[in-house]
Amino acid sequence: MDALDLLLNRVSVTRLVDPAPTDAQLDLLFRAALRAPDHGQLRPWRFLTIQGEARERLGELYAEALGLRQPDAADEALRKARKMPLRAPMVVVVVARILPHPKVPDTEQVLAVGCAAHGMLLAAHAQGLGAVWRTGEFSYDRHVSRELGLAADEQVLGFIYLGMPDGSTRTPPELDPRDFVSQWSGAK
Repeated sequence: MDALDLLLNRVSVTRLVDPAPTDAQLDLLFRAALRAPDHGQLRPWRFLTIQGEARERLGELYAEALGLRQPDAADEALRKARKMPLRAPMVVVVVARILPHPKVPDTEQVLAVGCAAHGMLLAAHAQGLGAVWRTGEFSYDRHVSRELGLAADEQVLGFIYLGMPDGSTRTPPELDPRDFVSQWSGAK
């Protein structure tokens, strides 16, 4: 696949089915992630793969977290939380590991991890896989982070759902860069 075609046509794929990525496909996803811009070469990322029955355990963890935040949560909300990780054959947890550094602020490290996640999405698309980066309340939940084994200096930046596209993928909207770019003249 041509690099520009990849960059211009990648879309999030929300309807995903088996099979999960192979070991060889995953290796390429993670190799792409590791090429992210990384000021200071801190490598402030790590990833957790979740598949098979572990997805059900993640769903139980989501329901526990919801119950802790909202003790009166409706049964339907708890059921929905349990099903979330089952929307794809594999989930990759994207973790930012913030390291103290005199020249690389926390924000730059989080951005580097975001770029790593984007690299994974691009590599998935290039291999014909479907992928979507999801965040939401469970990405920011301390109970979820703790149960996933995150340290105090780590945070979940999101969950990348991976599998094969179920049906055709949508065409990305045509956006005009001029709507988002302006020139600064330097004048006050």
